[in-house]
Amino acid sequence: MSKCLGKKIKNDIIYYAIVALISLLRTLNRRAAILLMRGVGRLAWFLALHERKKSLRHLTDAFGDELSKKEIKTLSKGVFNNLAVCVADAVRLPVLVRQGLDRLVTVENFHHLTDAVAQGHGVLLQTGHFSNWELMGTWLVQKGIPLRVIAKRSYDPRLDAIIVGYRNEAGYSNTARGHALKSMVNGLKEGCVYGMLFDLDTKVKGVFVDFFGKQAHTAVIPAILAVQHDIPIVPVFIRLNDDYSYTIECQAPLTLQISDDPQADALVNTQRCSDVYESMIRRYPKHWIWMHSRWKKQPPQTV
Repeated sequence: MSKCLGKKIKNDIIYYAIVALISLLRTLNRRAAILLMRGVGRLAWFLALHERKKSLRHLTDAFGDELSKKEIKTLSKGVFNNLAVCVADAVRLPVLVRQGLDRLVTVENFHHLTDAVAQGHGVLLQTGHFSNWELMGTWLVQKGIPLRVIAKRSYDPRLDAIIVGYRNEAGYSNTARGHALKSMVNGLKEGCVYGMLFDLDTKVKGVFVDFFGKQAHTAVIPAILAVQHDIPIVPVFIRLNDDYSYTIECQAPLTLQISDDPQADALVNTQRCSDVYESMIRRYPKHWIWMHSRWKKQPPQTV
């Protein structure tokens, strides 16, 4: 069997398994769907050896001086469980919307976002791969926030079509990363809100800033755009509560450094964005995807 054929078969299996899971979850009520996915999450923690090891290693890097090995192991299991529950709700979003998202979602300090939107100059909404960000986007659109998102294309165009379809159905547009800057600038001029998830180590233009005591390559474009076009950066996160309801937390717009040195400003302001991520993740560590290799790229070694 050729390598290409083997990859195609693997991708087909993954795709049809996901389609089948979506169909199943949408036929179940929420309680049953959550119970099922909690079982999947526990199973994944035992079977997905590579992802489990990465989560344990990254959690140890971040919290090893504060938590015991047993506590880190429990936290890692919680990460898988939290993600599984959020997947259940994300897949069932059309059902949840029909039933009314306000039954599940409360919001804190929504005025920080609505006041920024009311200024009419556009908003950069800083969020992350944190809890159920897809459900958060849907709720915000329902409340009149003119949301757009910039996202990386999936490795499988069929999966990408499913994800983009979800977002279009929810009412917010999806622009593929790599072709987004011009569209984004125009949208901001029109007063749109762009959801920015730049808490991962990606191939976009970035700088190295501190994240949990280690250097992490972080997208710099949001900080540059904010200063160049006088756009507020408003942190907004969603968290899954113990009773399986959700809380959306809106924070005050970031205070940005603006000086005669744009390069220094970009570094300082990107660090401030990173500090927001770290603060939120420290408060709710189960809600972030610790399987991700956040510190994969490192600055060049200097002699």
